[in-house]
Parts: sequence; C-alpha cells; structure tokens
Amino acid sequence: MTKYLIEFEKFRPEDDKDLFKAVDAFTRENFAAVEFLKPGRDKKSDFLQAQNYVGIIQTKSGDSLEILPKIHDNDNGGNKEAVENSKRILLRMLKTLKNHPFKNINIANLKSLNLPLLEIFISMFLDEVSKLVKIGIKSDYVELEDNLKFLKGKLKISEQIRKNIVHKERFYVCYQEFSIDRAENRLIKSTLEFLYRHSKSSKNQRLIREYLFIFDEISSSSDINADFSRLKLNRQTKHYEQALLWSKIFLQNKSFSPYRGSDVAFALLFDMNTLFESYVGNFIKKKLPYTILQHRGKYLIEEPKRDFWLKPDIFLKDKFIADAKWKIVKSRDDISQADLYQLYAYGKKYECGRLYLVYPRISGVDQKAMKFKYENNMWLNVLYFDLEKDEIVRNLLV
Repeated sequence: MTKYLIEFEKFRPEDDKDLFKAVDAFTRENFAAVEFLKPGRDKKSDFLQAQNYVGIIQTKSGDSLEILPKIHDNDNGGNKEAVENSKRILLRMLKTLKNHPFKNINIANLKSLNLPLLEIFISMFLDEVSKLVKIGIKSDYVELEDNLKFLKGKLKISEQIRKNIVHKERFYVCYQEFSIDRAENRLIKSTLEFLYRHSKSSKNQRLIREYLFIFDEISSSSDINADFSRLKLNRQTKHYEQALLWSKIFLQNKSFSPYRGSDVAFALLFDMNTLFESYVGNFIKKKLPYTILQHRGKYLIEEPKRDFWLKPDIFLKDKFIADAKWKIVKSRDDISQADLYQLYAYGKKYECGRLYLVYPRISGVDQKAMKFKYENNMWLNVLYFDLEKDEIVRNLLV
C-alpha cells in the first residue's frame, strides 16, 4: 500500500498505524542530519509533517509513504488529481538534475502517473536495461586467480609456496578469461535482484524476471562499492551509462539525503530547494544561454585571507543575479531576513543593481510581486515561478 502526502500535510497514526510507526522511527533516527518530516503533536494526535523534502520511504513490510511537492494551496494526498499533477511537476523538475538518470524522462508519453513513484523509477531503469540488452551485453578479459591442476597464465610464487607446499601437483595461478562477468553487468544484475524484492507491480516484476534470465550467467555483485569503483565507461560501454546511474541510486541510495533506519528498506528523498534551484536555473539558461548557474567568482571576505565563496544560483554578467528559494511566500513577512542579506551581499560584491528572489507560485494563494530598494541603483525584486505552465510558454516569471 502507498500512502500519499503533499508537502506540509500532516501524517497521523490513524492514517496508517504500522506505516506511521515505521516512518516515525526512521524520522527520529535521522532528524539530526535531515529534517524531511517534522514530528509534532496537537490536540488531535501525534503527527509527522512533510517539509521541504519529497520522494519515497518504503518500509520492510512493503508499504510506502510518498511525499510530493505542494503546488495548490488546498492540495492533499487523498486527492488523486492533485497527486498526479504534483507527481508530473516533480518528474519535470527531476529532469534538470545533473549526473542523475532523470533527464530521459518522457513525461508526454508517461501513462503511469497513477503508479507509485518507485514503480515509475523502476520502469525507467528497465527501459534503460532494455536498450542495453538490444545493443549487447559487453564481455571483457577478467583477471582470475585459482589453484589449478595445470599451469595457466602466470604462477603466483608467494601463493604457490603458501598453499601448495604439500600439493606439488597444483599451481596457484593468475590468468585472464574472456567473460561477461564484469563489474557493469554484476551491478545491473544486483539492481534487478534488489528491485524484484521491492517492486509491487506485476508488469515490472515480469520484466525483471526476463532480464534476470538474460543475466543468469553473471554473478551478483559481492562488493557494490568496489564494483562501482572499477567502472570505466568508454565508447564501447557508453550505452551502460544511464542504467548504471539508476543502479547507483537504487544500490547506494545516491539521492540528496543519506539516511539510516532499521524499519525502512529503501528511501529516495530530494531537497526541494535543490530541485527548485535546478529547475528555475535551467529554464532561465534556456532563454538566456550566457547565464551561469551556481557562479563562484567572489568572496565575502577579502582580508586577512579570502574566505566564504559567494555562489548565486543564477548569474548573468552585467545584467542580473537571482536566487531561487522553495518557500511559500504570501507577504513580505514570509521573506527570510537571511535571504535579504544574502542578495545584498551579492549586489555589493558583484556591483549588480538588479537582484531577484524567486519563489514558487502556489495556486490559491494571493502572491503579489514585491520590490525593495537597498540603496541607490540597487533593487531587489521578488517574483513567483509558475510550475504548472508548459516550459515553452513565455513569461513564467510573473
């Protein structure tokens, strides 16, 4: 069973007692590092409130909590239309992340928004495995060591003395063999085995079984981290790249939030600030190609030594500086003083008079553009980015 939760919505024990217990324990174990769910209590009951992190938490029982971004003021996880709309926007934002496999998401052809996010991600991984298999599973010369009854390859003298001082008829050798049992294939197989245990979709499970049959002669990875360190992608193995990015997410939990937890089998969580910065930055860069994202060109402190890099989210030389913040802003009281100081520092150091704070536009909330004067010729504009409009529509920044 999957329980859907929209950001800032409260999850209570009466919603699902066992799932709440597992997620509550998981939250408290990780709360010092990452506040993806905030524990609280009101007159009604204990609760966990989603805040600023979205994604999946799956317990060992197979039940899942799926947290999605807030797009409408009255959204809730019980509203199917709101869930699918929020999921569509989340996938669109994920497409802009660097060094992640989400860039190949084809939202227009995605007919499974009613599926849990985990099943959507599994389907995408299986699509990459399908492409990989069609091009061909790669073989390579693999270095092996064994104690054989005949001499093959290179005799390892130290091991020969240590292991065969009695067995003179044996040879401890190191040799090479052409094999499909290489690191890339072991990682793909281990990912398939991992996902077979976690998928609840009959279609995904059927496809996984088919691919496991194809990978039958390949061993599972006995050391995930070591196999990842052995990867050397080149022209011959370029078609493995996207599938292995998925493997890294599933096998090493390479999302934005490391976690630990005894009752949780799998978690994939994303910081909405990071997603929003990436999405807004990439949108503006498409319109203005000379824009630099995460620019590092100035220090806050110059003496006695340069320290504290200033790193504006969006920078266009001699034009403007902008920072994107994932926060629901209804009035000037909701704007963080720290954000105002940060933009002021950018303006002074970069000698830039056009500064922008960009927040998400939330449907149903009365959000008005604001303008503040820092000093002569240095102004801060507060704007809202509408995530529901198509990317090609002009004037998303209202």
